[in-house]
Amino acid sequence: MSEERKPKYQIGDIVKLNAGGPEMSVKQLDPGHLPSSNVFRGGYRCQWFAGKKLDHGDFPEDSLVLVRKQGASSEP
Repeated sequence: MSEERKPKYQIGDIVKLNAGGPEMSVKQLDPGHLPSSNVFRGGYRCQWFAGKKLDHGDFPEDSLVLVRKQGASSEP
């Protein structure tokens, strides 16, 4: 039996793809998991603005890098 996986990012954290792209906000952990299961499977639903349009996508944890934690100031 494997260890329970812990999420690296939390709802509200600002992330971006490690290949680049816009900054995104983590909206949901593990989209698509069964409602009866609380097991983290390594995915995130993120949202971002593309101009004035709100967009979203699902991404594996390994494809994301942290920009800043939720509530952290963007000022140095």
